[in-house]
Amino acid sequence: MSTLPNCPKCNSAYTYEDGSLLVCPECAHEWTLQAEGGDSGDQKIVKDANGNVLNDGDTVSVIKDLKVKGSSSVIKIGTKVKNIRLVDGDHDIDCKIDGFGAMKLKSEFVKKI
Repeated sequence: MSTLPNCPKCNSAYTYEDGSLLVCPECAHEWTLQAEGGDSGDQKIVKDANGNVLNDGDTVSVIKDLKVKGSSSVIKIGTKVKNIRLVDGDHDIDCKIDGFGAMKLKSEFVKKI
């Protein structure tokens, strides 16, 4: 009998090892055994310009004029951005700005409202 844990996503008992990863054949979810023990070490904390912790769904305000790459337009200081989504990468906020559309912003140029 296998001593591998069930899949954390779909709770399937048919998990198997693939190198250092555990894989679920039913939902194709992959994870490590360390992630199973506790996610607090893997979770990246994103903070705004004032040091406040940002979460998905927060509303933020732009703290300086930002040039839009590939365009002559500018996102003005004080622009409200609602319902942000945190992502990995250099630009760690994914959002939609009225009048501009989908954008990626750096957390160092926004403050939480």
